[in-house]
Amino acid sequence: MRTLFICFVLLFQLIGALSTETRDQILSITPTTPVQVDILKNISTQYETALWQPVHHQYIQEETQVHLFVPANSSAVVKDVLQQYKITHEVLLDNANELIEMQTRNDTTDPRSSTSFYERYHSLEDIYHWINRTTKDNPNTIQTILLGSSYEKRPLYALKLSLNSENKKAMWIDCGIHAREWISPAFCLWFIQYALGFYKQNQDITEILDNMDVYVLPVMNPDGYHYTWTTNRMWRKNRSTKRGSLCVGVDLNRNFDANWCTEGASDDPCSEIYCGAFPESEPESEAVANFLRGHKDSVQLYLTMHSYSQMLLFPYSCTLKEAENHNDMMEMVQEASQAIRRYYRNMYKYGAGAKTIYLAPGGSDDWAYNLGIKYSFTFELQDRGRYGFLLPPSHISRACNEALLAVKVIAQKVIEKTQASTV
Repeated sequence: MRTLFICFVLLFQLIGALSTETRDQILSITPTTPVQVDILKNISTQYETALWQPVHHQYIQEETQVHLFVPANSSAVVKDVLQQYKITHEVLLDNANELIEMQTRNDTTDPRSSTSFYERYHSLEDIYHWINRTTKDNPNTIQTILLGSSYEKRPLYALKLSLNSENKKAMWIDCGIHAREWISPAFCLWFIQYALGFYKQNQDITEILDNMDVYVLPVMNPDGYHYTWTTNRMWRKNRSTKRGSLCVGVDLNRNFDANWCTEGASDDPCSEIYCGAFPESEPESEAVANFLRGHKDSVQLYLTMHSYSQMLLFPYSCTLKEAENHNDMMEMVQEASQAIRRYYRNMYKYGAGAKTIYLAPGGSDDWAYNLGIKYSFTFELQDRGRYGFLLPPSHISRACNEALLAVKVIAQKVIEKTQASTV
């Protein structure tokens, strides 16, 4: 009789598992005890899930919100474990599949055939086509620079936007260092089209372009970005392989020579924050570093675009010590955050990376700062977790305009300070 009862229980559990979610979901989970923290760490590492926030299970803490992507085939067992240990959760998104499908749906590859081109996400092939078309259409102002190639031999193209005079100082913007952060490359395209369209019409962008050339790298991680379109939307790292390991990829934002592979990074190739075999071991980070080393005398402002969480950050992330011009950079991000709040009624946290989020060594912003680019910033774009990495196309315009406003505020302050120092 007991055996029959157990069989019935197992049968009902199986039926329950089969009848649960058929859709991928995003869960918001807040552990309240050390045991719940350990259980959640175990879920995020032992089950087929993707940890969105924080980026690594080592950062999961009591009373701290965790965002977890749970595929449909893991939903039943994950929710069962959460219920068993009385860990409360909220479904942030219950239609992740539909969002992904909507984001990859595209009508055209020609930016001239639709006014909504910049309000959609685009595949890597579309972006390469856009780079080629934009360069051809603006031969006097746009130059395409081949920085190098990725691990899978895809080109790393940067655009140089230069107006009026030669030998100006410059700013650098890179996007898409983390593959799944699609709003980031969308911003780089948005910035270029805005700069070309509003030069001499908008006073702020005109002042910036009259005083600075702009280098824009739309996709720093082309292999990973392509992989998110074809295979795994949640992929973060690049796609390099390591002999002796079945795990793929290096976190390019842990691969620069800034307290490389110390606390906040991992030497485990399977980790989402794997630092690589050595600093600049990856062709993508090496190409960017080589270019910036060759232009360190002209580049005065470094900007790297990420998502999500709505933050404006500056060095250091690799150490808790303060940068030499900490107060100057704090003033800039505070003013930029206030401008976003004033114009768009949206809140952006700001501060030094390590103190605002957590230690993250090997980042490109810290490395650029140590190189001598004394104004170096990381932007975390929309949103705060409602959609996370699956920010709908309908949000692109607002997210890019917020980031654009912050770029303009900071760039103008950099111009002011650098011009004052040369007087």
